[in-house]
Amino acid sequence: MSELDPSLLIPVGVIFFLLLLSAFFSGSETALTAVSKARMHKLASDGDKRARRVNFLIRDRERLIGAILLGNNLVNILATSLATSVFISIFGSTGVATIIATATMTMMVLVFAEVTPKTAAIARSDAFAMLVAPVMRWVVYIFAPITRVVQLLVRGFLRVFGLDVSKHSAVLSAQDELRGAIDLHHSEGRVDKEARDLIRGALELDELRVEEIMIHRKSIEMLDLDRKNDEIIRQALKSTHTRLPLYRENPDNIIGILHAKDLLRALWSANGDARAINFEKLARQPYFVPETTTLQEQLAAFKLKQEHFALVVDEYGAIMGLVTMEDILEEIVGEIEDEYDSPVQGVRPQGDGSINVDGNVTIRDLNRAVDWNLPDDEAVTVAGLVIHEGQCIPDVGQTFSFHGFRFTILRRRRNQITALKIIPIAQPSL
Repeated sequence: MSELDPSLLIPVGVIFFLLLLSAFFSGSETALTAVSKARMHKLASDGDKRARRVNFLIRDRERLIGAILLGNNLVNILATSLATSVFISIFGSTGVATIIATATMTMMVLVFAEVTPKTAAIARSDAFAMLVAPVMRWVVYIFAPITRVVQLLVRGFLRVFGLDVSKHSAVLSAQDELRGAIDLHHSEGRVDKEARDLIRGALELDELRVEEIMIHRKSIEMLDLDRKNDEIIRQALKSTHTRLPLYRENPDNIIGILHAKDLLRALWSANGDARAINFEKLARQPYFVPETTTLQEQLAAFKLKQEHFALVVDEYGAIMGLVTMEDILEEIVGEIEDEYDSPVQGVRPQGDGSINVDGNVTIRDLNRAVDWNLPDDEAVTVAGLVIHEGQCIPDVGQTFSFHGFRFTILRRRRNQITALKIIPIAQPSL
């Protein structure tokens, strides 16, 4: 081994400088890919110039990553080449020097140019990104011609294998990203259940159809126009609803919608004489909507038509149920109840950890009430889920286990399941 030449101090200093550049590129890559786009957008809207630079860089992530990787590889290769020449000058043997240079540079790059800066960047990604953005903007600009060629080559190569990485091929939508972010923050304790349900409810309006939240026709209070006027008025005044459908001969033949205020005004004008009331003239025009309408579309239609009540029909025009503005709003804010109500009508928690549920409770309402995750792709109600999974109409006392829960049939009326007992099944620890 020859003595250390003072002239080697310069290349050694250059090596350390290149390692610093490598650390800069590594930290910048981590910070700019992990930075919060929402927070940067907010800061940029508030006039923060550093956040605007970050937004400019991350607008084209492919170009940004290409420039960072190009710079990082250049400095790492150059540093390794210089280290090899330095060790050859010290040890003299080309083979030994190459091995020592490779081992030494691997450790130095790993510790000081990769792990350390990336760990720091992950811990303070937003601050780190705004710090390096001014320099990285020039790096991206200088390397732009080379990175553009690299982008074209990479995209062409990936298309050979059927992989499209164009800007319009993103798998996740903005709604999916927001839902994932909200669920993550909820699991970390930074967003409470009520706020999570509120945001998710608003995001899912475009995915839910009115048939999934409507009041089924069996539960609709209707007024039969073939009855005497005093009977119709008595039934209308006993109802807790302000709008009631009027029908003649059969419930599918809807004549109109009776509003309680219109009825009271008519009674007042007729001095309380029920025989003087003409319900067909008093009724408002019924508003029909197809069962496949999304909640987002129906909410917009309610606002446009200034309506609060719609009858839901199937493709044959038969009445399937009804939906109101309140039903849609409750999908966002949840059920509105007083201190004596249960969180969801028909859901009764038991002392043994089980829950008794009416069969007509929707899976969505049950999930929101008790924070479960039962699937609602194949059925709307809990009873429908059991029938779908069991492939039969079960008898009282039958028990089914699926999706991590045990379902026991408590009551049944003819072919309708009216009450079930549900208890989570303890999952074995891994």
